[in-house]
Amino acid sequence: MLFLVTGAAGFIGSHVAHKLLDRGDEVVGLDNLNDYYDPKLKEARLARLTSRKGFTFVKIDIANRPAMEELFAKYRFPRVIHLAAQAGVRYSITHPYAYIEANIIGFQHILEGCRHNGCEHLTYASTSSVYGANTTMPFSVHHHVDHPLTLYAATKKANELFAHTYSNLFALPTTGLRFFTVYGPWGRPDMALFLFAKNILEGKPIDVFNNGNHSRDFTFVEDIAEGVIRAADQPTVRDEKWRSDEPDPATSSAPWRVFNIGNGSPVPLLRYIEVLEQELGKKAEMNLLPLQPGDVPDTSADVQALVDAVGYRPNTPVEVGVKRCVEWYRSYYRV
Repeated sequence: MLFLVTGAAGFIGSHVAHKLLDRGDEVVGLDNLNDYYDPKLKEARLARLTSRKGFTFVKIDIANRPAMEELFAKYRFPRVIHLAAQAGVRYSITHPYAYIEANIIGFQHILEGCRHNGCEHLTYASTSSVYGANTTMPFSVHHHVDHPLTLYAATKKANELFAHTYSNLFALPTTGLRFFTVYGPWGRPDMALFLFAKNILEGKPIDVFNNGNHSRDFTFVEDIAEGVIRAADQPTVRDEKWRSDEPDPATSSAPWRVFNIGNGSPVPLLRYIEVLEQELGKKAEMNLLPLQPGDVPDTSADVQALVDAVGYRPNTPVEVGVKRCVEWYRSYYRV
């Protein structure tokens, strides 16, 4: 199978691309290699991919309409896994237009490319942030998500809505995946784990928000990648049981659906830090701070819909995942 993987030089995208190549698929990997964080890390991820048989790289910004139209017309991808986006929740507070361009305009170009070129299934990244002001735990795809707390979350909710219209109007099968606090090797340097590791090793305090009273559904990146591919392998079909008088937010009479991908086992932030301290062999000095704007105290994923549909449940415990993160961090940064 030929796949387009957008954001292929990114954290999750590179892991997904490797898994596809491992099983013999061909991958066209798209990325614009922007400088939101150190491009050298993106280039290092990309170098591992370009050395592999079956991988083709194209440097394109998804907000570039002519370039995207040309790409889709050339390859006519049967499957698309769309992971490119402007990352970062709080960055959207200070740089809103970056999110409109990448997450709204760019996603529109993906939808149009799929619509006009015979795509059999579009799988795309959403986020647990869409649950916003919801406090009912665990977060379920059957809950309504109408109160986002950041522009980042709003753009991802918009992606789900845009996808639904294309599924309804043009019978384009689409699957949205709400990721929960992804971590793992080759992660972004602005992610909490690597910010913590850097400061702990340098003897600097770490900023711990909400006075450490967070819990997060930390999900290992390889579990995420496996879930993405399993979902992509099963094109969405119409839910014949869907009722317009009692609409289920997770499915539709159109070939559209959303899933949570999370570990399903929330971990207190202080426990996460404790595991990191054990792996680094050094205690952290904590700078306890209040809750950040747009942040939520807790996240927890109900993944039963994913299990029922594709037979997969993420299950890597933080003790295993953090250990692998530290091993990669020491190797890559030569610490």
